[in-house]
Amino acid sequence: MNLAQESISLLKELISIPSFSKEEDKTADLIQQFLQSKDFDPERTGNNVWLKCSDFDDSKPTVLLNSHHDTVKPNPGYSRDPFLAEELETKLFGLGSNDAGGCLVSLIATFLHFEEQVEDLPFNLVFAASAEEEISGKNGISSILEEMPKIDFAIVGEPTLLNLAIAEKGLMVLDCLAKGKAGHAARNEGVNAIYEALGDIKWFETFQFLEQSSSLGPIKMTVAQIEAGQQHNVVPAECRYVVDVRTTDAYTNEETLEIIQSKIRGEAKARSTRLNPSGVKPNHPIIEAAKALEIETYGSPTLSDQALMPFESVKFGPGDSARSHMADEYIYRDEIEKGIRAYIDLLNHLKF
Repeated sequence: MNLAQESISLLKELISIPSFSKEEDKTADLIQQFLQSKDFDPERTGNNVWLKCSDFDDSKPTVLLNSHHDTVKPNPGYSRDPFLAEELETKLFGLGSNDAGGCLVSLIATFLHFEEQVEDLPFNLVFAASAEEEISGKNGISSILEEMPKIDFAIVGEPTLLNLAIAEKGLMVLDCLAKGKAGHAARNEGVNAIYEALGDIKWFETFQFLEQSSSLGPIKMTVAQIEAGQQHNVVPAECRYVVDVRTTDAYTNEETLEIIQSKIRGEAKARSTRLNPSGVKPNHPIIEAAKALEIETYGSPTLSDQALMPFESVKFGPGDSARSHMADEYIYRDEIEKGIRAYIDLLNHLKF
């Protein structure tokens, strides 16, 4: 209970400090100072703050506890001050309270618990509060992975209703181009690039990849933007459109891109292939721990810092993903206490 109360107090402080992606220096200061007040000497790179357990043993595997402290900007629907940590009955309101402040402070409390208790875990713990998660930025978690000890497994703190996301879809954004030939719209001339694009757009809507992930289902492709033409009387020579591709562990991002490029008539270029699908193998010890604790497992369609981790990971934490980025964001107070207990129980049942 003391850990929960202290966590809620820390969360209130975090809420009161704007921490948009790339502007998280003040919340990084707060997290660093909080850990220093507990007699730790955390490392800091940019706006990322991390530390390893005091009894770190190189002969043991290492588990990373990670969550982020950046937020999106408040949407126009807010009726409350997004930077006022306001308690109303059982709820704590404020920007970042649910995504992912509740997870962040619960993981800090979990790390403190195992530092203060006599349990001898069969693995090391490393905690990291990362930046730029909301934009998958290059100055976020990926910028500190080489500085930290070798990580064997990670628990990423995101609001999952304390269900365990054992897999997560990756992301590629494709810039596509269909080419035609300009001509006068009043005459039967030219090749309309919009018509050329329609076949490929229909392909993106209907194509089913041969392999399907057992935990994440099919790859999801969505045409989200389209642009063509300069004026009404000119047949457009080019049609550009953007496709959101949510990838799965059935294929690598590169393999997925190669299949797409081989199937469509136009061009498709990925802005990046770095946001990979992630998860754990079916026989991973975390699956057994979840079964022992009767924790529901699922595959997540939403992206997190898992996409940038080159090791097995799961997503788990208090709060509800449906509240993320909503107006008047909130988390229930008791979700923080439940989150701390759930993290501790999960780690106590994790046996490598």
